[in-house]
Amino acid sequence: MFDTVIDSAYRLISAVSSLTGPPLAIVAFTVAVRLLLLPLSVRQANAVKARLRLAPQVEALRKRFGRDPERLLQETSKLYAAEGTSMFAGILPGLAQTPFFMVTYRVFVSATIAGHPNLLLAQSALGVPLGEHFAAAVAGGGLFGPAALVFLGLFALLAVVAWVTWWRMGDTVRPRVLRLLPFGTVLVAGFLPLAAGLYLLVSTAWTAAERVVLYPRPA
Repeated sequence: MFDTVIDSAYRLISAVSSLTGPPLAIVAFTVAVRLLLLPLSVRQANAVKARLRLAPQVEALRKRFGRDPERLLQETSKLYAAEGTSMFAGILPGLAQTPFFMVTYRVFVSATIAGHPNLLLAQSALGVPLGEHFAAAVAGGGLFGPAALVFLGLFALLAVVAWVTWWRMGDTVRPRVLRLLPFGTVLVAGFLPLAAGLYLLVSTAWTAAERVVLYPRPA
């Protein structure tokens, strides 16, 4: 279903790559997608702020109508409506972003696109093919070989971004083990081609920056 869109995205990145080089083309394309989605991110952040602001009143309603789920839902809906929002205001913007992320991700992991070889993965960054995986880099030159060091640098940057995200979460996330999820990007990158890892780094860094700017810091 997404073949036409993926092919168009691939051609665009390839065209930019001829001017800037593949790594910068991936960065530029990822930033362009995130800029396009920024209005949705702002709406989602506003919905989160509204939920946090109304949380004490929602908790009071739960204590009052906890034994009457239907009345609780009605009163909660009225409360959100009075504030010009709804309980589901942050869900739709998040869902709307999903197809964009799927398309971008597929461009950087697919060996073939629209029936043709993905030539983007044959190009290189810092001497490492963008289609290379960490395991292959280690097998070819050892854990501290030139190719593996590029991946290790990528993992280190992803870990820094994950730490920033973890710190911004504060102690409000329950259960606390969910706060460790951002560090999963490091593990995921270990199984992705370098191009997808670079995309993951730029996208998660953008998300971390959005959290700093758009979301309140948990107390």
